[in-house]
Amino acid sequence: MDTETGMTTAQSQSRKRVLSGMRSTGKLHLGNYVGALQNWVSMQEQYECFFFVADWHALTTDYADTSQVKQNSIEVLLDRLAAGLDPERCTMFIQSHVPQHAELHLLLSMITPLGWLERVPTYKEQRENIAEKDLGTYGFLGYPVLQAADILLYKGDFVPVGEDQVAHVELTREIARRFNQFYYRIEHTPNPMVTGLPRSGPKLVFPEPQALKTQTPKLPGTDGRKMSKSYGNTILLTDPEAVVRQKLKTMVTDPARVRRTDPGNPDVCPVGDLHKIFSDSEINAKVNAGCRTAGIGCIECKSWAADSLMQVLSPMQDRRQKYEQNPRLAWDILESGSERARKEASRTMTQVREAMNMSLDYEAPNATEQAT
Repeated sequence: MDTETGMTTAQSQSRKRVLSGMRSTGKLHLGNYVGALQNWVSMQEQYECFFFVADWHALTTDYADTSQVKQNSIEVLLDRLAAGLDPERCTMFIQSHVPQHAELHLLLSMITPLGWLERVPTYKEQRENIAEKDLGTYGFLGYPVLQAADILLYKGDFVPVGEDQVAHVELTREIARRFNQFYYRIEHTPNPMVTGLPRSGPKLVFPEPQALKTQTPKLPGTDGRKMSKSYGNTILLTDPEAVVRQKLKTMVTDPARVRRTDPGNPDVCPVGDLHKIFSDSEINAKVNAGCRTAGIGCIECKSWAADSLMQVLSPMQDRRQKYEQNPRLAWDILESGSERARKEASRTMTQVREAMNMSLDYEAPNATEQAT
């Protein structure tokens, strides 16, 4: 029995492994929930899951001020626990507490061509969109290599991603393939003359992970753009009901509804998108009929949306209180998960070092080389 996850060894080995992480950006919002957390909660039933808090990744853009990184890591974990992640069914850990991430990142960076990193779609996009920060650093350029190390260190079978992150998984596959071309490890098997079994040949160090594409509903922020902290348009998972209702009051709607008597189209309205995700079929039917005929106003529609949101958020906020009252409980979960992650990472790094002829074990000098 694995005392840290509550699973037997057989149960653990019979399930495919999933690896995913989230940057230490503080409290999470609805976009994080529908884009990742909701899927993670369901995955812990089917897969062996490793979910980490990516505090080193946070430094790629926020390196100038690290004062809130640790607290932000705790806030991320609290929201994960509130959303339903269970430390008995998945491993949650913090990236910087597993130093093997840095070691593998270093080794992989030695073989990763510069051109591969420069063509990553989000590289130019973020440099253009985050103009207020100096992102001309090695750490920012090389963060996809650190992502590859995060995944390969645990030999993940699947990485749950949205469509915009598939390129990162493909780069990880290319890096794994390149490493396997340069290096391999030999399986040590008993003497075939004794066992009658064939001797194992070279074995690849890293399996190539697959992107597990997740359905990410369209979730707009209060200004109609993609919900993002950088846009200041988020609804946090911790927002109390009064704040949720106030934010929805200011949310943009179908531009065609200038007056109360103008009919609208919930398919082009950001509030309509919220209903599609969080409201039941009865409410959606009322919204669809009422909006298109001007039978309801936007204020009433937003009020119904707030009701639906609070049905999702209230249970999360109740679960979160337990850890807010005793944050050490959350920290202990991270520490326990980090210990298990270090054990897995250590096994992988032993294989990596052996494949690269950099084992930590003593090896006697080669007799032929000594003679020459």
